[in-house]
Amino acid sequence: MSLTKLLGIKYPLFQGAMAQISRYELVSAVSNAGGLGIIASGAMDGATLRYQIQACKELTDKPFAVNLMLMMDNIEELVDIVIEEGVPIVTTGAGTPKDHVPKLLAAGIKVFPVIATVDQAQKMEALGVHGVVAEGTEAGGHIGESSTMSLVLQVSEAVSIPVIAAGGIVNGRGIVASFALGAQGVQVGTRFLASEEVPIPESYKLAVLAAKDDSTVVTGRTSRAPVRVIKNPMSKKYLEMEYLKVPRSELEELTMGSLRKAVVNGDMVNGSIMAGQISGAIHSIRPVKSIIDDMFAEAEEVMKEMPKIFY
Repeated sequence: MSLTKLLGIKYPLFQGAMAQISRYELVSAVSNAGGLGIIASGAMDGATLRYQIQACKELTDKPFAVNLMLMMDNIEELVDIVIEEGVPIVTTGAGTPKDHVPKLLAAGIKVFPVIATVDQAQKMEALGVHGVVAEGTEAGGHIGESSTMSLVLQVSEAVSIPVIAAGGIVNGRGIVASFALGAQGVQVGTRFLASEEVPIPESYKLAVLAAKDDSTVVTGRTSRAPVRVIKNPMSKKYLEMEYLKVPRSELEELTMGSLRKAVVNGDMVNGSIMAGQISGAIHSIRPVKSIIDDMFAEAEEVMKEMPKIFY
């Protein structure tokens, strides 16, 4: 069965669950446009998640998902709310979902963990999940080490469940490349940072538009908590401190609340501007539906042109 039929969506596209960004405004727009909108529940309490789910239901009758950040102290409560609210699909991150998968599957929820290695993908398949999101290091926010090209290829060959490619996908060519590597769908995050519906300050959107191919940097490698962000004074200071091997507590003090500074306050100097390497390929702020429709229209055109390359 195709991914679209399995999930009841028009396009095989997941919207990335960007922390403090992927809220009902963006999520409902993506689902209405034929993709799978995903609420990012990280840092939410139970009441906030329930509100986000219900607000999304008011704006779309299409399927949408919730991403569960498994390291959250209130994860049990969030799992229960997802079940109570009848959310049909869940993605997971920041840990193994093994303790929650049986409960989610029993409730009829389709589960797609985000993974960064072949070993993780195989362990998830053994749990009986419906598919995995293989996210490469090109992605924005918290990342692994393998690139999307090498990760998706190897994961697709190692498991029999659907693989969704994530990291560095912004247009139809990226979709076709992902399918060629063995993926059945794609996850797109950074491109939606420059959408009309995404609930972030204009300054954040403009920072993405101003980015070039080398405008992002990864902080936190030494502490094994790598995060990709657009370069700014805060990230520069962080890397300097990291190079000098200052205590982790000082690094955490610098970044405390930094994502909120960017997402809520529009602070592009002291905030953490999470975005992927593909930011340099984004040149306009457009409606979500236009973005998605054009991506798949381009993918169809690219596939039509492919035979000319070989013959």
